[in-house]
Amino acid sequence: MLIDSHAHLDFYTTHPTERDEVLRRAWDADVRTILAIGIGENPSQMHLALDLATTVTGDHQPSVYATAGIHPEQAHNATPDALAALSRLAAHPRCVAVGEIGLDYYHLENPDIPVQHQAFLAQMKIATEVRRPIIIHCRTSELATPQARQRYGAADAWADTLTIITEHFMPSGLPGIMHCFSGNIEDARRSLDLGFYLSFAGNLTYPKAQGIRDAAAFAPADRILVETDAPFLAPIPLRGQRNEPAYVAHTAAALAALRGISPQELAAITTENFHHLFPSTREPQQS
Repeated sequence: MLIDSHAHLDFYTTHPTERDEVLRRAWDADVRTILAIGIGENPSQMHLALDLATTVTGDHQPSVYATAGIHPEQAHNATPDALAALSRLAAHPRCVAVGEIGLDYYHLENPDIPVQHQAFLAQMKIATEVRRPIIIHCRTSELATPQARQRYGAADAWADTLTIITEHFMPSGLPGIMHCFSGNIEDARRSLDLGFYLSFAGNLTYPKAQGIRDAAAFAPADRILVETDAPFLAPIPLRGQRNEPAYVAHTAAALAALRGISPQELAAITTENFHHLFPSTREPQQS
C-alpha cells in the first residue's frame, strides 16, 4: 500500500473522465491515499482540491485529502481576501495542511523576493492559527536562465526558507513537509532539525540528481515520504510523460533500493509516516 503525498489532481481535465481514470489506475497500482494539493492556477482555485477530497468516494478509489495554499509564483495575489479564503479552507477537517507555500527564485517572472516573503509569512501565520502542518515549495536560481540568476543574484532560496521557518514557524511546534526535496545533505539535516519530513519525487531517479539521492539515503526512516507532484516530474522510466499518482511506485522502488530495503518495507514505512504526520488520514482501508 502506497501513499502519494503530493499530487495536483485538479489538473486532470483534458477530457471529462480523465481524473476518474487516473484514480482507477492509482488504485490498481496499490495507491490507497492521495494528498491533493490545493493551489490551482491561482488563489481563486485553491478550493478545487478540497472539492475533490469531499466528493471522491466509492469502492476501489483512493482516499483523497486536501491542502490549500498560495504558491510563491502567485505571491502577488496573496490579498487579504485570498488569505481569508485560505483560512476558511484550511480549517476544514478534510484539509490537512497549508501548502504548497514557500519561495521560488527560479523563474524570471516570479514576484519580487520581499513579496514572496510576505506571502510566506502570512500563510505560516494561518497554519499556526488552524494548527496545520505546512508543505514547502523551495526552488533556487542555480539552474535558472542567466537573466533569472542575474535578477536574484546571491539570494539563496534554501537559506531564506529555512531561516524564515526557524524564526516564524518552528515556535508553533507544528511539523511540515519539504515537498519534492531537492536539496543536499546539509539542507536535509537542517530541515529535519526543524521537525520536517522529506518527500521525494520522480526527480530522485534522474541521472544528475546524485545530491538528492545522497540526502534520501541519509534521512532517517521515520521522516521520509514519497510523492509524484503529478502531473509533473514523471520518474524514470516514464520521464517526459504526463505523471500520475500510480507512478509513485517507481519513485518508491528507487528510494527503497537506495536504502537497501524492499519496496514493500518502504511502502509500509512511508505510509506510517504519512499517517503519523496527518493522524486524521488513518482510516479503514478498502481491500
